[in-house]
Amino acid sequence: MADTHSKTLGYLLWIFGFTGAHRFYYGKPITGIIWLYTGGLLLIGWIIDFFLIPSMDAGADKKYVEGRYDYGTAWILLTFLGLFGIHRFYMGKVLTGILYLLTGGLFTIGYAYDYCTLNGQLAELNSKG
Repeated sequence: MADTHSKTLGYLLWIFGFTGAHRFYYGKPITGIIWLYTGGLLLIGWIIDFFLIPSMDAGADKKYVEGRYDYGTAWILLTFLGLFGIHRFYMGKVLTGILYLLTGGLFTIGYAYDYCTLNGQLAELNSKG
């Protein structure tokens, strides 16, 4: 089984779990959005997630394709430099990288979109070789 996602990065993102960052990372955008708007379900879900991260990690490892592009690197770039499109440059999407750079992640809408779809974008790129 490929190790596409990291428990260490998952736990680091969990520190900011009330934002849903770790849930987005493990490919759970719907619950990530719920966590974002409810403060990690009033912090109760955030605490429970501390114990669920190993199973979320295993699920992501089964679901996503290992390849040229590293999920951890892309997620770190998106999380900290996403408004500047750095993650898009990393994935070889230069035109949208420039667009994000000039528009603040396409006025933050593209940044939010990438939070919900980055795993799928990487899996598609990795499956192409």
